[in-house]
Amino acid sequence: MINFEEELKKFHPSLEVDDAENTIYNQDITDMADILVNLIREANEKNIEE
Repeated sequence: MINFEEELKKFHPSLEVDDAENTIYNQDITDMADILVNLIREANEKNIEE
């Protein structure tokens, strides 16, 4: 029978997963919220100039 406690002690996370996590979290990706904020900012600047 499998001893889950012993198997958990042997577990080591995959280095590939750690690398992927770091790459994903460290990217500065523009999302929809950033786009909307920029559009509103530009619209407000145009209204101030007029």
